Amino acid sequence: MDKPAVSFIVQSDPPDEYGRALYAVCRSILRALLDQLGKDELEIIQSNRDEVSLKQLAYVARLDRDKGMRGDGFEWAVHEALMGQENRVSDLVGRAMNRASKHIGASAVPSSVMFGYERAKHLGFMDAVVDEAGTDARLLPDGRGRPFQFGPWVRAAAAGPESTLLQGTRIEQIWKTDLFVTDAVGERYLAATVKSQWRQLEGGKGLRLAIVPEAKDLRSGVSFNKKTGLWMVALPDPDGFMGLFNDAYSAIAETIYSLGKHTQSKYWSKPSAKAQKIQDQLVKAANASVLEIEDALNDAAQQNLVSIRQQLVSVQAPPWLHLGKAAPKILAPKPRFDRID
Repeated sequence: MDKPAVSFIVQSDPPDEYGRALYAVCRSILRALLDQLGKDELEIIQSNRDEVSLKQLAYVARLDRDKGMRGDGFEWAVHEALMGQENRVSDLVGRAMNRASKHIGASAVPSSVMFGYERAKHLGFMDAVVDEAGTDARLLPDGRGRPFQFGPWVRAAAAGPESTLLQGTRIEQIWKTDLFVTDAVGERYLAATVKSQWRQLEGGKGLRLAIVPEAKDLRSGVSFNKKTGLWMVALPDPDGFMGLFNDAYSAIAETIYSLGKHTQSKYWSKPSAKAQKIQDQLVKAANASVLEIEDALNDAAQQNLVSIRQQLVSVQAPPWLHLGKAAPKILAPKPRFDRID
């Protein structure tokens, strides 16, 4: 029996800008949750990664921010916002890149390559990273001297803090990188660390940028942090990207609480009315695979409409994220998301 086709409600008019962006950021957070699943979790739910349903994900997802759910979701959201040229993020990151390197222009339009040495265990991850950067890519560390060829040194960074090849170099701690960012030319890369709490930032040889949320003791914008030696991008909250991310995160978290039967969150952290509409639709799609829901959220974001001023383009998940396609298909109705008015 064939699996029912998955489709979203077709809309003749685009949702408003905030609603459209909510769909896109929810997609990024779900993608991060799927990325988090390890061998033990997959064994518990007896599923391949690419067959995991939203309900199964809810049972094993980590909701405690100390265990990384929020931080990983934030990292994915920033990465995909840069890839989609979402100016809530890209404008500030482009300014920081220009200040960090004279070789990158003031009007740079940044893009991103995701790293994180802990992901190197995924089959095909390093090949995907190096191939995406290209053979002409170079790493720009701080200080004088020639840049480093991207491929060989990023492969060395995959070994983490134990890497002997990095020791004594100007990029000795590049293994701490979360994202490698570049401009439209795509030949000069800067190593960036992404944290959901700016006080958790750590500098290191080879790191150039930090991307964090605005905080009560950290104003939004671009500034240089002398303690870490990093150019720091603080994303605005609540009227910028962080307000959007927090709302989407709340919607996903409430969905996970509900489907996974976890202890409910605090009443003051509830999602907005628009985000609650997404939450309600996610709950109805509990038995659909997370991959189907990602695709459906892409469709709902209406990203190909020329009338949308800011576009979060569809970002394909890397091949190392969704592994194992031999298991039987799980029958489930395709999720559909209604327009947010």
